[in-house]
Amino acid sequence: MTELPGVLTTSEEHRAIPELGGGLPLLGHLLQFQRDPVAMLSRGWRELGDLYRFRLGPRQFVLFSGPEAHDAFFSAPEDQLNAKAVYQFTVPIFGRGVAYDVAPSIMDEQLGFLYPALRDAAMQRFARIMFDETSQLADSLGEEGELDLPTAMNELTVKIASRSLIGQEVRDQVDAGFADAYHDLQKGINTLGFFMPRLPTPAHRSRDRARVQVAELFSRIMTARRRADDCPDDFMQSLMDASYSDGRALSDDEITGILLTVLFAGQHTSAVLATWTGLELLRASPYLARVRDETRAVYGEAGSMSLEGLKQQVTMEHAVRECERLHPPLILLIRKVLNPMRYGDYVVPSGSLAMVSPAVSHRLPHLFADPDRFDPDRFAPPAREDKQHHYSLIGFGGGKHRCMGKHFAEMQVKAIWTVLLDRFDFSLETDFPTPNYGSWVTGPVTPCRLRYRRRSQGRVFG
Repeated sequence: MTELPGVLTTSEEHRAIPELGGGLPLLGHLLQFQRDPVAMLSRGWRELGDLYRFRLGPRQFVLFSGPEAHDAFFSAPEDQLNAKAVYQFTVPIFGRGVAYDVAPSIMDEQLGFLYPALRDAAMQRFARIMFDETSQLADSLGEEGELDLPTAMNELTVKIASRSLIGQEVRDQVDAGFADAYHDLQKGINTLGFFMPRLPTPAHRSRDRARVQVAELFSRIMTARRRADDCPDDFMQSLMDASYSDGRALSDDEITGILLTVLFAGQHTSAVLATWTGLELLRASPYLARVRDETRAVYGEAGSMSLEGLKQQVTMEHAVRECERLHPPLILLIRKVLNPMRYGDYVVPSGSLAMVSPAVSHRLPHLFADPDRFDPDRFAPPAREDKQHHYSLIGFGGGKHRCMGKHFAEMQVKAIWTVLLDRFDFSLETDFPTPNYGSWVTGPVTPCRLRYRRRSQGRVFG
């Protein structure tokens, strides 16, 4: 009989999955994980290889590391490795009846509504929005000063994503309460919420109030559009006009949930990736000079940003990709094992939680030369280290649940730093920051302040 990857046949023997040492009674590796999850998981890979198990409190986890292990993880069917069972902590944020609160077939239909928003015709409009919003930020900064980079990137990407992916009315509300409500929703994504999403903590109560505020705002906008028979060319309107395969129209709450899903996909990780990209470029002066040379070469005559120009910015793109490698916004991707899964000579038991860690696998020395060094040229010919295997780079996931907004996120980060580096010289006011592992989406420890001075010569834009 031909063996299918990841499928267990009961007649076969298997070895016990190696267990990471150093755990405590009852707690397992929880304290080590809370202090520095990447250091703990990396130690496991060095000691035990590409598959091992560990405990966080009562829950058993199995880490898959390296491209072959990633392939098994991302290729496993949903009835074996299940994402919905893990990501229930998103339901209070996105709402009932969408994303991980519905059957896979309904989720597939809902994701299908997103595709038109990510085609080139829409991306051309998004490129202009990214340029415009970043230019507005640049114009507001004055000649010189100081800014907290994570805060600035979060605020800017909320404006870009709300205007691009939802609609102008929501963008107009960013400074009138929407940004605060959205920030409270973001805080609902935390480690405690992963295990107990309904626990009435202050962060979770703020999250629930914010979800009501956002639903009311979106509902008012949709009601006003229907009364005025106004049909703007944006994603909110696309959902208002859409229907499921059975002919049923989407409810306002479903539309709100899908819009929030899109907003989180297009904003939260982008803000973190934009922050790390800026930080790494600022301490790599020779490469930063090449980025500015590329900007002049691409836009010197046109003087305005475009989708075509952004696609030509391969020097900048390699920097963004290298930051995805060194600083993946999501350091863990998790599935629940519903049915036993074979990997090599091992069987991952049902009931455990299977995990891949981009933060661990992106620094494996047999995949990436000198893996702790910022080296965007590793993605350029002849090295092309990311092309060794389909799953060498997994910062945006893989398989069925691979992030649909990957190209939007990369384009957004490229656009932001193309404008800001053209307008300003920056310097980091402190030592290079460490990751903040207390947040589900891993940015730098804050505050993280930059000094800036407006450039008077060599500018391409304005």
